[in-house]
Amino acid sequence: MFFNILNQATDIVSKAHALPGRTEPMSVTEPHFVNGRSLEPPFPEGYERAMFGLGCFWGAERLFWEVSGVYVTVAGYAAGHTPNPTYDEVCSGYTGHNEVVLVVFDPKEVCYGSLLKVFWEGHDPTQGMRQGNDVGTQYRSGVYYFDKGQQNIAKNSLALYEETLKAVGFGEITTEILHAPEFYYAETYHQQYLGRNPSGYCGLGGVGMKFEDTLI
Repeated sequence: MFFNILNQATDIVSKAHALPGRTEPMSVTEPHFVNGRSLEPPFPEGYERAMFGLGCFWGAERLFWEVSGVYVTVAGYAAGHTPNPTYDEVCSGYTGHNEVVLVVFDPKEVCYGSLLKVFWEGHDPTQGMRQGNDVGTQYRSGVYYFDKGQQNIAKNSLALYEETLKAVGFGEITTEILHAPEFYYAETYHQQYLGRNPSGYCGLGGVGMKFEDTLI
């Protein structure tokens, strides 16, 4: 994503040193570019949410909107300190936020474990504060759970996938697993970016190792 050279930080900024942000939320002006659904709640009754950070949210969002059973995907910022941050602020490294994808899904059609399979296989979770050429704290690997069930599945899946990766020479997984923090919408031009720009940049790439979601 623009091969960001502004933020090479590998330590998350403290709350005391974070940018102040603003009280006004980002305006959501358009529906999902690919499927035409609203990016804002209310979502259909019985549907659930998941949130993941796996590098540049352009490519990450596309991975999930292509999954059968996913109702809508949204690009945004989470797990930082600055309220209602802008993209430039996040890229500065002074908000603490991660680039994330909010996934709304029908649990009758796709289970949370299957979404985790997409997450683990879609990036390299051992790289710390980077994904490939994208370097900075906003590109860290993260799973942000909404309930105890998701928490348990996420932690179990990390242990299983780490075992798989270590067996072929990879290091420890650096993915953070946290209770879902407040989600801030990214700017409209980031939403479904690779749907709007099919030849746009995507630096995501997995490690070539499959994850068996039937084990969790």
